[in-house]
Amino acid sequence: MSIDKLLARAAKEIQPNMKVNLGIGLPTKILDYLDDAMPLLIHSENGILGAWKKTSPELAEPQLIDAGGQYVSTVPGASFFDSAVSFAMIRRGKLDLSILGTFEVDQEGSLANWKIPGKFSPGIGGAMELAQKTPQVLVLCTHNDKAGRSKILKQCRLPITASHCVNRIITDKAVMDVTEDGLLLKEVVAGLTVEQVVRDTEADLILADKIETF
Repeated sequence: MSIDKLLARAAKEIQPNMKVNLGIGLPTKILDYLDDAMPLLIHSENGILGAWKKTSPELAEPQLIDAGGQYVSTVPGASFFDSAVSFAMIRRGKLDLSILGTFEVDQEGSLANWKIPGKFSPGIGGAMELAQKTPQVLVLCTHNDKAGRSKILKQCRLPITASHCVNRIITDKAVMDVTEDGLLLKEVVAGLTVEQVVRDTEADLILADKIETF
């Protein structure tokens, strides 16, 4: 499956009038799959509510960047504020949805997306608070790493960003929900079978009564 299809599926999770934070990496690319006319407020933890699609260096406002350092545009009515106000919004649960990338996620809804031991990391950033305080947390990643190992685990092995925080996982192979009973397989990408997805997943999967394709 192409990353394009993964991003298009993830974009369907965003509804009009939501306040959404998009994590660095794959999540920020979702903007390219959203209708320009959709009423929506994208939050960037460096101090923007109403961020929008990235701009070219030629048209960029040098001081207008998102949390990942990308030049961005804004929607009409966007507001700007300092980091204290930005994180107060997060901590008070004022966002509707956070979409985060990750290195690993497990069947209990814990995620590890900030550090690989032995490799440089600039720090945990806003991911810890976004994961803990946003009412709905969606994780976006490839299903397996370059060596074919599952990123969807029974239990995370890397340093944890936040535990028991993820509601839904979308990969290039499947859509899974974290439930009280375990990890529920709800959708499988067209061209793969349920058996193939189960084989490629370390975590224990519960099969939904009806598994859709996307």
